[in-house]
Amino acid sequence: MIRLKSKREIEIMERAAKILRQAFEKLRPSMRPGISTLDLDAVAEKAIKEAGGESAFKGYRGFPRTLCVSINEEVVHGIPSPKRKLKDGDIVSLDLGVKYQGYYADAARSWAVGEISAEAQKLIRVAKEAFLAGFDAVRKSGKRIGDLSQAVQEVIESNGFQVVRDYVGHGIGQTIHEEPQVPNFGKAGQGPKIEPGLVIAIEPMVTAGHYSVETLEDGWTVVTKDRRLASHYEDTIAFTDSGPLNLTGPEEN
Repeated sequence: MIRLKSKREIEIMERAAKILRQAFEKLRPSMRPGISTLDLDAVAEKAIKEAGGESAFKGYRGFPRTLCVSINEEVVHGIPSPKRKLKDGDIVSLDLGVKYQGYYADAARSWAVGEISAEAQKLIRVAKEAFLAGFDAVRKSGKRIGDLSQAVQEVIESNGFQVVRDYVGHGIGQTIHEEPQVPNFGKAGQGPKIEPGLVIAIEPMVTAGHYSVETLEDGWTVVTKDRRLASHYEDTIAFTDSGPLNLTGPEEN
């Protein structure tokens, strides 16, 4: 069942989103060669706690950390480790969730470490462009989830990349994952109707090669089967009587 949020609930989620944005602001300068992914997790956890929030991911279904750190061919759910260190040329997807007064916000960014390949640069750019296309597709009233799904898919595939099928966006509110599912592929005019009070996370996951993925032995880290690069971009969007609000954006870089 899709649960629509009240104005007050969306205001609380805005606060959660502000804490999340502040955490990303602390993380961005830390994206340098030699830093461990566990150190990045510590930066995120400290930023959230100091702002009065809670980690949405730590302990969720047994996930052990605050931040998901996915490098190169890793699509989502990479577990921070003291042994895994960033290297020049890596692309790194950071996925972060915040809980505040019982409500959640969720966002992801893919960033470069040092100098990256032209393909990696394009992959990062297209993931964000696909998100923006999906967001733009549902700015007007009367739209459906399929309208944004098709818009996301068209941007990704027109740039020669593919869309991950096994993982999709989602509703969000008093739990981190709610109905409806928000696929990054589909047909306009299909799916649940978008109306005021709906809050969703739109999150394109883009692969340079085939879209097939698999989970590593740690039970969490999802990688491309062909080990080609992947990129991820996500924001939490609230739909109101005056139009949609990007709670966790905009983000300029």
